[in-house]
Amino acid sequence: MINTALKAAIQAGEEIIKIYNDPNSDFSVEKKADNSPLTIADKASHKVIEAALINTGIPILSEEGKTIDYAERKSWDTFWLIDPLDGTKEFIKKNGEFTVNIALVTKGKPVMGIIYVPVSRTLYFGSEEEGAWKMEQADQACRLETLKSKGQKLPAPSATAAFKIVGSRSHMSAETEAYIKQLKKAHSHIEIVSKGSSLKICMVAEGVANEYPRFGPTMEWDTAAGHAIANAAGKKLWLTDLSGELQYNKENLLNPYFIVK
Repeated sequence: MINTALKAAIQAGEEIIKIYNDPNSDFSVEKKADNSPLTIADKASHKVIEAALINTGIPILSEEGKTIDYAERKSWDTFWLIDPLDGTKEFIKKNGEFTVNIALVTKGKPVMGIIYVPVSRTLYFGSEEEGAWKMEQADQACRLETLKSKGQKLPAPSATAAFKIVGSRSHMSAETEAYIKQLKKAHSHIEIVSKGSSLKICMVAEGVANEYPRFGPTMEWDTAAGHAIANAAGKKLWLTDLSGELQYNKENLLNPYFIVK
């Protein structure tokens, strides 16, 4: 099942990159109900992932799939939670900071996550059983065994003394700025790094950033894959009061604010 999901993420990424690199593509940008952008790449990625995962017999909840009422999905013990193209704004800007996110959620907790970066072909993976891994130049031949033999175990040792905070490339709220101001009182040398999409969570899981505070709206499919990878690397996605972690398959799929560390 892990290998099926790995292949699906990479295949979806390859479909996205065809559109991204096509000089004649205008991305066919549409606006969704919440005014967020939707492109033909989002749709193409969704189709590839859905076709691959439907054969697992596990229900699928995707940002670009059909809306599934809570009355139906509340009985799901395990399901796939997908963001076919996380960072659509970054995709449209053509800065490369967008990802394919696939998570497996069990009893409200993400237990396995895959994040694939189509432009760099970087693959992040994490699960409770296998730990967290990163691999460069991944392709469709990549399997779990390949990841563990050729990839890098996460987190990697940090070589910097600076306390690094990662923030959104497209969203920096007043609450986030206030939180960073508080951190500056506790750390003499703070460095702020901007990134798009779920790569912010990956940076903390990887050990190249210390914290990612998110005082702004996200949906469950934005965070689930990164959450699983972070947990596998010994990190957590805390609620801002540190009382617990994010939960999934809620009636309202909007996440509360959180801090990754």
